[in-house]
Amino acid sequence: MKDRKITGWKSGVAALAIAGALGGALASGLATAQDAPESLLPPGFDDPAPAPTPAPQPTAAPPVAPAPGSVTAPAGAPANPTGSNSAPSLGNLPDVPQLSDAERSELPSLEELEELSTDELDDLLGLKPQYDIPPAARRSLAQVGVLAPSEGGLATNSLTNQPERLVKAILAGTKGPLVSRWGHIMVRRALASRLETPDGMNPVEFAALRAGVLNSLGEFTVARALVQDIDTGNWNEALTAEAITSYIGASDLVGACPAVRLNRSGTESPQWVMLSAICNAYAGEGALASRQLNTAQNEEIAPEIDLLLAQRYAGAAGRGRGGTTVEWDGVEEITPWRFSLAKAVGETIPATILDSALESPSGSYYKLAGAGASAVPLAERLPYAEYAATRGVFSASALVGLYSELYNNEGVGGDAAQRAARLREAYVAIDPNARITAMRGLWGEGENGFAGQIVTAYAAARIPPAKQSLDDASQLIGSMLSAGLDRDALAWNAFVEEGSLSWGLLALANPNAETASITGMDGFLSNDASQEARKSAFLIAGLGGLGRLPGGDVSGYGAQIGVDFDRQTRWTRMIQRAADVNNTAMVSLLAGLGMQGESWSQMTPVHLYHLVSAMSKVGLEAEARMIAAEAVARG
Repeated sequence: MKDRKITGWKSGVAALAIAGALGGALASGLATAQDAPESLLPPGFDDPAPAPTPAPQPTAAPPVAPAPGSVTAPAGAPANPTGSNSAPSLGNLPDVPQLSDAERSELPSLEELEELSTDELDDLLGLKPQYDIPPAARRSLAQVGVLAPSEGGLATNSLTNQPERLVKAILAGTKGPLVSRWGHIMVRRALASRLETPDGMNPVEFAALRAGVLNSLGEFTVARALVQDIDTGNWNEALTAEAITSYIGASDLVGACPAVRLNRSGTESPQWVMLSAICNAYAGEGALASRQLNTAQNEEIAPEIDLLLAQRYAGAAGRGRGGTTVEWDGVEEITPWRFSLAKAVGETIPATILDSALESPSGSYYKLAGAGASAVPLAERLPYAEYAATRGVFSASALVGLYSELYNNEGVGGDAAQRAARLREAYVAIDPNARITAMRGLWGEGENGFAGQIVTAYAAARIPPAKQSLDDASQLIGSMLSAGLDRDALAWNAFVEEGSLSWGLLALANPNAETASITGMDGFLSNDASQEARKSAFLIAGLGGLGRLPGGDVSGYGAQIGVDFDRQTRWTRMIQRAADVNNTAMVSLLAGLGMQGESWSQMTPVHLYHLVSAMSKVGLEAEARMIAAEAVARG
């Protein structure tokens, strides 16, 4: 089929022409219809006829001979009301539309019509529905989100009366990632909550902004769930773009098909053309999908590698190009499209290209997308999942589950299998010292060390506190707190030395608001060997925000380490104001805005102080304690 676009005007012409043909057939059928409708009610259900008025009997008239050539009506036939022999009148029927020669030349031929898919034919005739669900099942836009207050979500009216411009600015300015794992978890909860739209803002625009932040945080499955809470017929261009991003990131291209079939906002982009072909293949129109991809390949609308991967993916529907050979020669970079399709169809990305992508500034995207892709081999998926856990995308239990799969898979070897074996030893070894030794092999340094702490959190909670294990106490406590096991960690309170790192972590994590001791503070500050005394600065910020510093002397302790906690910025004033009016959602979103960065080295103690203080005021003290403890452990 030749490349041809049917514009809205041309589709109207085609629909008009076909409607005209139907109109002519209808008129010919009506010419033979009965003169008046016939009652379908049973006898006795009709309106009673009025009693007839007696009238004088007419005098019989002499018969009149019929005119030559006339037809005599049979006995009992109704008289012709018009007094003529013509067909009965049917009123003013619309004229059949007439097309000009130019308009006729633009109509598709029969061969072209036969090649159109059902959706394309509906588009041509103007029959395509705006919605894919019946009116009674359509959802309201009054509240959008997937986490109700009864399920742990924030209050639905949290942002209703907030300034529209401020909410837009916060969401548009949050591009992720966040330095804190617990901060990420808190912001995800706020973004996924079922919320009413701020006054003056379009609900679909509000959802698109929230989905954009979730995508930037690597929360593709949550973003997908959020956009799916809105009927596809209501999507605008921005929400459609974020939805496609989430579907690609979640390796769920077929899930995007309702949007591709109902929304035509991106029909000119190469990615949309390839998605349309894929959706046609999974709708049972494999031959059409093959033609579309062949045409796209002939016209070179996208790089060859993208089209080949699309052909492989479409061919997996059962017909077409399932055996397409994908050639990586000449490919120098990876893209989200290539990564998602390659992993979905089991195509191996050359190591040089993949490693380059993982080490690039956008490398976190591929790690987070790979962590949730079940088609990725387990051994390859493990480092992705560990990175996702450090970001807050993966929970500790999800990471343990992945390690368990690795351990039970005899086909996996190498470092991944060794780490899985160590984790099993950390849980099941009889001797506590043997369990701690296994954990040391997982903790390591840097991000890998933090991932090791997360996966050993529940194993660490099973270690009985003892003086002979104090050398590992800070790691064990940090491990437990990475999964929020604060009460298990507090079992070490009677054993740790005052002023040690373990003491500082427990002073922050303790759910009972106790003032830290002066001796402990002085000992911590004097023993701190971290760069620029960052652990001390974060401890002061955390305890000060929680109201646990001796004498509440935040400025005095700050002066000892050279930090001015009285300094104010526009962000600190905004989050303090949100806390003063007890708005949990605004505090959560502003906290996310202020925690953006790749590592804790990008977080200032002043920001941490105001963040912890504001969160404590609005009922987020548990999250505030975990964020402060994480800052000290990782700072």
